Amino acid sequence: MQFGRCGLALALIVTAPCTWADDAPACPTDEIACLDRVQVTATKRPESTLDVPAGTTIVGTHAMREAAPQTAMDALHGAIGAYVQQTTPGQGVVIVRGLKGSEVLHIVDGFRLNNAIFRNAPNQYVALVDAQAVDRIEVVRGPMSTLYGSDAMGGVVQMLTREPRFEGPDWQTTGAVRTMYGSADRSSLGRVEFAIGRRGLAISGGATHQDVGDLRVGGDQRLRPTGYSAHAFDLKLSAEVVDGHELVASVQFLKQPRTPRYDALVPGFGQSEPDNTQFLFEPQQRRFAQLIWRIHRSNALFDSAELHLGRQDIVDDRRTRATDAPDLEDREHNRDTLDGFFGQFGKSLNDAHYLSYGYEWYRDKVSSAKLRTNLLDGLSSVRKPRFPDGAWMDSKSIYLADDWLIGSLADLNVGVQYSRFEIDIPATADTPSVRMRPSALSGNAGLSIKLGEDWRWVNNLGQGFRAPNIFDLGAFGERPGGRFSIANSELQPETVLTLDTGFKFGGERFTGEIMAFRSRYRDKITSVETGAMRTAGGEDCVDGTPGCLRVVQNRNVTKLNLWGVEAGARYYFVNPDLELYATATWTRGDEQFEGRKYPADRIPPLFGKAGTLWRPHPSLGLEVYTLYSTRQDRLSERDRDDPRLNPNGTPGWITTNMRIAWQVNTHFDLAFRAENLADKRYREHGSGLDEPGRNFIFSAAMRF
Repeated sequence: MQFGRCGLALALIVTAPCTWADDAPACPTDEIACLDRVQVTATKRPESTLDVPAGTTIVGTHAMREAAPQTAMDALHGAIGAYVQQTTPGQGVVIVRGLKGSEVLHIVDGFRLNNAIFRNAPNQYVALVDAQAVDRIEVVRGPMSTLYGSDAMGGVVQMLTREPRFEGPDWQTTGAVRTMYGSADRSSLGRVEFAIGRRGLAISGGATHQDVGDLRVGGDQRLRPTGYSAHAFDLKLSAEVVDGHELVASVQFLKQPRTPRYDALVPGFGQSEPDNTQFLFEPQQRRFAQLIWRIHRSNALFDSAELHLGRQDIVDDRRTRATDAPDLEDREHNRDTLDGFFGQFGKSLNDAHYLSYGYEWYRDKVSSAKLRTNLLDGLSSVRKPRFPDGAWMDSKSIYLADDWLIGSLADLNVGVQYSRFEIDIPATADTPSVRMRPSALSGNAGLSIKLGEDWRWVNNLGQGFRAPNIFDLGAFGERPGGRFSIANSELQPETVLTLDTGFKFGGERFTGEIMAFRSRYRDKITSVETGAMRTAGGEDCVDGTPGCLRVVQNRNVTKLNLWGVEAGARYYFVNPDLELYATATWTRGDEQFEGRKYPADRIPPLFGKAGTLWRPHPSLGLEVYTLYSTRQDRLSERDRDDPRLNPNGTPGWITTNMRIAWQVNTHFDLAFRAENLADKRYREHGSGLDEPGRNFIFSAAMRF
């Protein structure tokens, strides 16, 4: 494998005796277009991004630290093919190829973050992964269901936490302290981390605390309430138990005790008053534990293997009071527990074929309760919960893929996966029980053709799917807007078929890629009216009768067509030590329902990043860059009715920013970043609040 400049930097990071985030001399903005590096997500094994026949976006170790993200997705601003949306403070999601929420698979250290209550819209759960513990983000753009199963339709977003390594027989200890302050929201962040070990054994961990105040946006207006806090910790043990066998045990925890949903507490577009006088996520919490057994000794069945056993527990509790009933307070207690056991194996048959195969088993269990209290008399009553209490969902899958080198110029990747699901929703007083067993078969074929030592023409035809989950199936009974939802036991998985083609270049002075894609999204789950009418108690009634509700049902009826172009490039000057870079991503989406064609929901406008980086001294880096987005006025009817979106369209914007990074000595770094220097007031399309105004961010890191 040939490494370019950034590839060599990453190789040094991997093989160093023990490396911490800020040690890395890799490209400071290496999410842009540094292609000749190693990834592990697109093929489930280390392989150069140059040779992978799929679009891959990487935010490396150094870039993660210098981005100082409040949530992990903040590090993806301006990256190729990754549009960041934020409904409320302390949360954030990434839109990949026009798809979002459960239409994109999110994983942490190989384990699914997506669960049975993940909705196919922006949600808050990605923010429950501590961005300060994340060492690296890899985004694979396009369907990846062949390797990852359900939800991998727009792509896969993997967050990898750090895993220090030591060399030599003697015990060694390292550590780091990082701190950050931001002026726009008066935010402060502190992180302490450590590692101790020797060859074959390492114990590492850290703790993070974050306080965020009310946000000041462009024009010197402060948004209230937008403040929140979070605290997190993580611990990891890796040990070579015998030669060729490594055991890794890890735990992660993050809690936001009290986070307001800003867009529900202020009037939005088309509103004279907000939906709620109180809306608090109280609390949001994620607990995660995983055991990984890695085998690096060849045998007749595999050359390498990984077995994962893990549990994820997400708490989604809420406290709300509606504007039209301010004396009635609802308290929700929602929890999803996800258990998973899966294995992945690799076997080299000869110089031409490398087989990857594996299996997955996951089980979700959901508990949900809702209690309403009249604040005038203190009396409480049980209400219908957000999700069906006691519901569960099983998924089982097997896959097989072959990486076939055809001569010296072509590399063909083909694969297939079969998945089967079992979903059980218990009966309630007004709804019957539901049990479903949908299945899905998916595959892909990718071809990389070597046009030169550093050039590749890449093509991929991939199929993805999303199985209906408990969020899709469990919202029964009386619903907002005068509706009564009924179950659909015939609901089937959604599917997408995507064709990619493009070019990648990974030379010493110039790296870049340009990819074009076309996606056919079919069987999209949509709520439709059945023509029947029922009371809140489930009895049939006649239209016009007081309390009579329209009966709706989720069905596989909508079609969606998506097109797009993703591009990025970086050029290196030798003298002076100067880099120029730019990215651009454009997406268009059209939806069809009942013979009507209209723009798809939440499609990002043309967006990207451009800048220059100058290193006048090996210890000093100066960067000036812009983030930009064009106007988006192709809105669906749902977009126009959404109070978060301007019905006339989201205006375009461009911000000017700068960054200074100074390595004072081998143990101490300082960084200063000035964002939105013109103090422009703007909003990312689809977000629920404006972005920060002029913002000065100071950070310091000390290693010992």
